[in-house]
Amino acid sequence: MSIRVLVADDQEIIRTGLAMILGVQPGIEVVGEAADGHQAVEMARRLRPDVCLFDIRMPGLDGIGATRALAGPGVSDPLAVVVITTFDLDEYVHGALKAGARGFLLKDAGPELLVQAIRAAAEGDALIAPKITARLLAAFSDTRLGRPPVQPSEPLTGREEEVLITVARGRTNSEIAAELHISLSTVKTHLAAVMTKLGARNRVEIVMWAYETGRISR
Repeated sequence: MSIRVLVADDQEIIRTGLAMILGVQPGIEVVGEAADGHQAVEMARRLRPDVCLFDIRMPGLDGIGATRALAGPGVSDPLAVVVITTFDLDEYVHGALKAGARGFLLKDAGPELLVQAIRAAAEGDALIAPKITARLLAAFSDTRLGRPPVQPSEPLTGREEEVLITVARGRTNSEIAAELHISLSTVKTHLAAVMTKLGARNRVEIVMWAYETGRISR
């Protein structure tokens, strides 16, 4: 079954290019294109794509606002959103992640990484451009140092701690399974348990918690 993707970018040439790159990939179908954030939110709610690919800077409602509307803390059935931008600015990344984005890419990342991010988001993984991951996740955790980290509802098991660390290092589910010599379904079971205990909505929030609690250092 194809991964259904909605693309939103206010520049037609970029929007069309992204749609063309994704449209020729096996197992990916572009189901809609939007020129601004308001249109993107309306189309996303109507079409319920598997993944939304949003530019940060769009007129009316920007990509962060659109992400928050579709995947933010108050959304009962959040959609998977990957944010893409030309600008490697901390505030954009922080805003996107806090709004609920599952991925963050720069537009110069290339088709291969773009496709990886779409597939990762569809599978519940998170992919953030490798060259900015560690710096930005660490910086993002610093912005929250005024509050103590969330305490898990019950202690994590040893295996859950191992899965947590591999997630924080940017591994996908398949890579975690190979690294820890466990099955893919077992990885998903442990991840679900970690998310429940932390009250986390997605993998990005798991990574934030790992930084906040000193399990991962920059």
